[in-house]
Amino acid sequence: MMQQDAGLAPARRAFWAMFWFTLMLKVGLAAGFPMTGDEAFFYQWGVYPALGYSDHPPMVGWLLAVLRQVSEHPLALRSFTLLVTSAIALGVVDLARRWLPAEREATAWWAGAVYLAMPWSWLFVLVTTDTPLVFFMALSAWCFLRAEAAGGRPGWYALAGLFVGLAFLSKYFAALLGLAYAAYVLGWRRDRWWALPWMFLFALPSIALNLYYNVTHGWTNIMFNLYNRNEGSRWQWQTFATYVGMALYLCTPWLFWQALRARGRTLPMGRVVAVLWGFPLAVFALLALRRSIGLHWVLGFVPLFVLWAALRLDPRALRRAWRWTLALSLPHLLVVAAVAWAPLAWWQTTRLHEKAVFLREVPAILAELQRDLPAGTRLMAHAYSPAAILSYYSGQYVPVYGLGRHHARQDDQLVDFRAWDGQRVRVFFRDPVDPAPHQAWFDEVRTGQFEVAGVTYYTLDGSGFRYAAYREAVLAEVARQFHAYPRWLPLWGSPFCERYGFMDCSPAR
Repeated sequence: MMQQDAGLAPARRAFWAMFWFTLMLKVGLAAGFPMTGDEAFFYQWGVYPALGYSDHPPMVGWLLAVLRQVSEHPLALRSFTLLVTSAIALGVVDLARRWLPAEREATAWWAGAVYLAMPWSWLFVLVTTDTPLVFFMALSAWCFLRAEAAGGRPGWYALAGLFVGLAFLSKYFAALLGLAYAAYVLGWRRDRWWALPWMFLFALPSIALNLYYNVTHGWTNIMFNLYNRNEGSRWQWQTFATYVGMALYLCTPWLFWQALRARGRTLPMGRVVAVLWGFPLAVFALLALRRSIGLHWVLGFVPLFVLWAALRLDPRALRRAWRWTLALSLPHLLVVAAVAWAPLAWWQTTRLHEKAVFLREVPAILAELQRDLPAGTRLMAHAYSPAAILSYYSGQYVPVYGLGRHHARQDDQLVDFRAWDGQRVRVFFRDPVDPAPHQAWFDEVRTGQFEVAGVTYYTLDGSGFRYAAYREAVLAEVARQFHAYPRWLPLWGSPFCERYGFMDCSPAR
């Protein structure tokens, strides 16, 4: 018993030291790291709350709508995010302590310390769609595992269904967790088949809300997630190899290898935990044969992997993994600190110089952009990331100029270019701009430039915006490329297509 207590105390100390250190580190990063393009884009969702948005379901927009009532400072907007992985670490320790024998309790604390030491745990401070996704996925999995450990209590299953539904209202990838529940129940717990429709019942309100938004908004989420972002995908081994390397990187090779070779040590709950992280990663592997898989797609399943490893390893193995993971985190911390706080001169000879200047000098860039700006002039930007960042700092909505991409098409829902007819427009560019291609959309155009911190930025000033020409050349192509929803789907509304009279993608077709 004394030997057990001697091993338990250092494990607890290591966990709580990691907990408070990484929490303070996240506070520092959240307060000091520049606002990124994706964050600024999602911030606009909070400015204009709705039942849904262009790319994803609405949860992060609702979250930001609440947080911005406290403050619009990045720390306030990121405050919920920086708490997520800390809370998840407590959940990992809690479940491991419930299931491990008393003599292996130290393993639970070391597992929590390992998770907190992972770079993607303490780097989880930016407020994006992944914030509510990872949070509600973790809550759902915790409830499902409590249900399983308790012999199938309906209350825990109901909460698991409710939270996976809220995760689905954050991002569609949450469906993979629901499918993992189904795979486990149908594969190993057929006597609890009733849990699947029971959980679905509590997830159904979230699913129904998203379906209602899509059917009344041209199926915009479906178009983005299932069609537009997958155009041009094909079978390729390179994306699969990249995914395998990325998955090992996220799980850390040493922890993955140690847990895999620790045969015969898995506790009864080990199988269900293995299915909950293994099934989704296997699905991602199949998808990787045709398209690239984002690193952030996998983040929500990493805590389940760490919990599975804890059920298979002894404290000494996890302590070694913790040390290796700390070593992995150090270069990540140095890079992040350099991006956020190193003198801009450090980046001057690299390709990152312009990006670093733009992220850190937006107020100065905005001041130059607005210098000598005639009253009533509309601001635009050449791409969604600078448009979103300029919107955040200026306090006014800055749309994307031109066709744009399949990403971040919230302009299609918010902007009415009919009201711009005859107006003055100034467009921000990061690269030199030739005025000739833009003359068709204005009565008169001229170009300009200005310099901030050694970087030159460019502007296009147009007077007398020609809405009719812009509609035919740009908006009609937007409708064709991004709003041509499958005809077998019912449609009750499409604000973009109805606003501009594009009948092919309107309910009246």
